[in-house]
Amino acid sequence: MQKYELDSFELSQAHLFFWDKLEKANWFLEQILSTLNEPLEGRLMQRLLGEPLSDGGQWDMVHNLVEKYGLVPQALYPDSFSARSSSVLNSLIFTKLREFALKLRWLAAEKSSCGSIEETVAYMETVKADMVRQIHSILVTTLGPPPAVDAEFTWEFVDRTGRARRVRTTPKAFARDIYTPKFGVTASDVAGMVSLVDDPRNPAMFPLEVERLGNVVGGRGVRYTNVDMATLKRACVAQLRAGIPVFFGCDVGKFSGRDSGVMDTALIDYTLGFGPAAGDMHAMSKQERLQAGESAMTHAMVLTAVHVDEKAGKTVRWRVQNSWGEDAGSAGWFVMTDRWMDEFVYQAVIDSRFLSKQVRDVAKGNAIVLPLWDPMGSLA
Repeated sequence: MQKYELDSFELSQAHLFFWDKLEKANWFLEQILSTLNEPLEGRLMQRLLGEPLSDGGQWDMVHNLVEKYGLVPQALYPDSFSARSSSVLNSLIFTKLREFALKLRWLAAEKSSCGSIEETVAYMETVKADMVRQIHSILVTTLGPPPAVDAEFTWEFVDRTGRARRVRTTPKAFARDIYTPKFGVTASDVAGMVSLVDDPRNPAMFPLEVERLGNVVGGRGVRYTNVDMATLKRACVAQLRAGIPVFFGCDVGKFSGRDSGVMDTALIDYTLGFGPAAGDMHAMSKQERLQAGESAMTHAMVLTAVHVDEKAGKTVRWRVQNSWGEDAGSAGWFVMTDRWMDEFVYQAVIDSRFLSKQVRDVAKGNAIVLPLWDPMGSLA
């Protein structure tokens, strides 16, 4: 906005949405090819088939998409109906991918019985490539053809002074050109950010990875650095003090008012309606809720400010920018109490400049690998 003297600006969400769907479809089919000997009724296969892909993802997935496909202004590739309401699109893709999964397993069994391993692998890759093309056709029909990744586009706009301007570049070059001089944030800084999580089921100060979770084959895997909540919050405060917002993941459906925009563990008193039978709705710990599947990362938002009690040295509440439009909360803004953050925030993506050397070193270490059905594995 500063570089082009704009009062407002929006990147195309549909651009990344299109390529994420295509890459996740390819990722899913690769998982099917690598699990041909797994029982179809087993836990792993049922987890893969249960949700072949999702609208959401993880920070590392965003990195992979931007690295491969770049970014474009929203004006060049606006949201279609299916980008705003993806249920029908997802249903179509889910059906095809499940059909493809069964077909790949059947074809592999048939081909391996009458040919060499090399012939079977080559044949299966050819079949899979055709399946990906079919998914691509569905995406083009529902979302429209996206800007070509390496082709030059022309972006025309009027800046805040009323001057007509024209920018010619490519999606990849446009992504590399991201720079915020006020805060010293470059595209490489964004790529090097660390995904901190508070997962009390696993030891703190350890990196975590989730097996078979990703979007771009050959891209960066999904990786977290597990810390305690105090460390995560200190990092968030440091980054906000520098004027840089914080991407975070949470369980947005718990004790959160969509209309009021308030996220507070005391927001709802169920005993008023159900009496003593409702019991203590906070009886389970954060660890127990994760273990029982009662809670998980379900949504990503942005922290934009924090209220710190300087005398007590404690955080009090946080200002949150959501993506549900101006009808949610106060014109799209929410307020989150510190207690709610402790209980239902699981992730924050932090510029390494605001992390201690110890945390930075831990982030580079060997990771504990979590199973695919780990409940912290996906964001919407």
